[in-house]
Amino acid sequence: MVLRLLIHAPTPAALARARSNARNLLRADPTAEVEIVANAGAVPAALDSGELEPPLLLCGNTLAAQDLTAPQSARIVPAAVLHIATRQHDGWAYMRA
Repeated sequence: MVLRLLIHAPTPAALARARSNARNLLRADPTAEVEIVANAGAVPAALDSGELEPPLLLCGNTLAAQDLTAPQSARIVPAAVLHIATRQHDGWAYMRA
């Protein structure tokens, strides 16, 4: 069975921790699947950093609420809360960074 972890990052500091956690997990278990879902204050921090590659997912609600635009290369989910709930329903482990 493949380990699947969803890391929730709602703040800039949480985003930094989530990225570190994801790297550490994949180093320890290269077969693991990991996603980082960013919402609230983590979204502008992610956009400012320019580091938008997987496993990062941006919350579409946050983008709209803060009138932010993400580049075409960004992976966007409609709502972080829905993505978290769906992943948990599908058996993914959840961790808040």
